[in-house]
Amino acid sequence: MSTSTASLAFSGKGPVAPETVARVRAAADELGYAGPDPLASSLRQGRSGVVGVVVEGRLLHAFRDPFAVSVLDGLSQVLDEIPAGMLLIAQPAGTPERAITQLSATALDAVVFSLCGPDTNPAVDHLAARGIPMLGDGSPADPRITHLALDNRGATAELGRLLAGLGHRRVAHVMMPLRHDSATGPATLDDVVAAEFADTRDRALGFLDVFGDDGAASSALVQTSIPDVEQGARAARLLLDVPADRRPTAVVAQSDLLAMGVVRAAEELGLRVPQDLSVTGFDGVELPWFAGTLTTIDQHGGAKGRRMGEMLRQLLAGERPADAVQRTDLRVGTTTAPARD
Repeated sequence: MSTSTASLAFSGKGPVAPETVARVRAAADELGYAGPDPLASSLRQGRSGVVGVVVEGRLLHAFRDPFAVSVLDGLSQVLDEIPAGMLLIAQPAGTPERAITQLSATALDAVVFSLCGPDTNPAVDHLAARGIPMLGDGSPADPRITHLALDNRGATAELGRLLAGLGHRRVAHVMMPLRHDSATGPATLDDVVAAEFADTRDRALGFLDVFGDDGAASSALVQTSIPDVEQGARAARLLLDVPADRRPTAVVAQSDLLAMGVVRAAEELGLRVPQDLSVTGFDGVELPWFAGTLTTIDQHGGAKGRRMGEMLRQLLAGERPADAVQRTDLRVGTTTAPARD
């Protein structure tokens, strides 16, 4: 039996009869042979079969975020078809250069920046020097990266216009971190303009397009240290635990998890959503523990991940797909209503 026949029997990719496959595997079992060496195969093909996915901060936070999980799931579906494996690489906040050590020691066919990273990233120069194709979601902002971006500013402004149309004038904004070392607390326009993270900055600017100094409302900005339910609730208490005449009638949160924190804080303070407080989110994730339906921007995480996978397929084939913008949809739920005052 030829070497090529045995290789095809193990790979399952060739026209080899089932009886032949059974004989090959039986002989391999008898010899204690586990199959072709994947490293040798990758050297012959010039590919490692591995795509790196860089995650800002701890992986724990990504796994707790249902939107991040949905994007990774969609991406993995296409990688399975290519086929290629996915390697998650945590990039520590504040010391992003530490990820270069892991990147430099790993054979990668491509790298994806998919989960709201900073505008600049030292890993880009390293990867470009190695000739590794890169795909991003709008950040890092570098022309060497192919992007599937999002109109964060326009989508958030759409939420603002919805609330303005419902008569809300005292509207506050709960933001994701502006910087890697952000603490949950008040923020200013200057903080927004100098933000390290483009998604946070652009969503805040979209809010201010409607509710800024020239808009129809007074506004309050609060950033969080982590975009999760707990920090969303902490930020909301700063806004809501005040006299009624100073309390916002609506809160625009930059993620669905932050919005759920706002809802939790409102309920703890005896406020009804949406009768006393309208709340909006951003992402469009499933919230099975929430009895209502969140008004939010649905950015279709699974579809976004699959589209990134198709763009990645082109990059791996030596093509350079054009940058694109991911579709979003305003989804009106039960957490918004006309302002009472």
